[in-house]
Amino acid sequence: MKISKEAKVGIITVIAIGLFIYGFNLLKGKNIFSNQRKFYAVYHDIDGLVDANPLLLRGFKIGLVGDIKLSKDTSSIVIVTLLLDNDVNIPKNSIARVISSDILGSKAVQLILGNGTTYAKSGDTLQSAQEDNLKQSVNKTIAPLQKKAEGLIASIDSVMTVVQEVFNQSARQNLAKSFESIKLTITSLETTSYRMDTMVSSEKQIIANILFKVNIISSTLANNSDKLANVINNFSNISDSLAKSKLTSTINNADIALTQTSSILNKINRGEGTIGKLVNSDSLYRKLDKSSADLDKLLIDLRINPERYIHVSVFGKKDKHKPKE
Repeated sequence: MKISKEAKVGIITVIAIGLFIYGFNLLKGKNIFSNQRKFYAVYHDIDGLVDANPLLLRGFKIGLVGDIKLSKDTSSIVIVTLLLDNDVNIPKNSIARVISSDILGSKAVQLILGNGTTYAKSGDTLQSAQEDNLKQSVNKTIAPLQKKAEGLIASIDSVMTVVQEVFNQSARQNLAKSFESIKLTITSLETTSYRMDTMVSSEKQIIANILFKVNIISSTLANNSDKLANVINNFSNISDSLAKSKLTSTINNADIALTQTSSILNKINRGEGTIGKLVNSDSLYRKLDKSSADLDKLLIDLRINPERYIHVSVFGKKDKHKPKE
């Protein structure tokens, strides 16, 4: 059977169109002759995810992203078709997470397998998630730093205000005076240090002699440590003997005697008793003074006129005459 040229052209055209469609889908990652399983995931924002982006499992490509379309019910939901080439079992509680596959921002879907024992079938809808994009990541990183920076700037502003209030004209003058005083103090310390150095240099021999004598004394003490121990022991024995003696009772008795003596002296000062009257009254003194004067007159008269008081007779007879008064 002879085929016409038109039939040959039609067959070649159909084959070419078929190859073009197959190649186009193959370039998009779709193999129309492969047995691919389809899963769906619902997102509110796919952040630049497009057809033919890889479907990864632990970094290994197991499929690709198929059709992406908006839901008919609401335009805020995006339905993504996931084409799975591998025959790996996917638990129903697995998560399809949109991630950035490189630093250029290329997107991919990463399957995070769940721990369920029930596996998803082709046509099931998986749970979805989405990692933070670059802007969100930067904002989350920068926001705390921004808050801290704002707080730091506010603190610096407060500190500067306080510094301006503190370092006013009067404070600056006082600070200058303080620095001047510190300078004078340091100068005085330098002068004192120089004098100390000079004194140490001039008295070096004397200081050496003193240290030599101190060394001798320390050596002597070290050599006579046994004797010093005996002396200390003797002092300890003496203190023990004093502690054991009746010194406390003696002191107590002496204190009682002093108290009684003080009481007696207070009574004498108040004029109580015979001694108090003698000490505080001058009548006895006056009487004694008068008696002393009378006695003195009597002695003078006795010396001048002894015959008035002494009657001596040669013959042992009494004088009949009475002494004149």
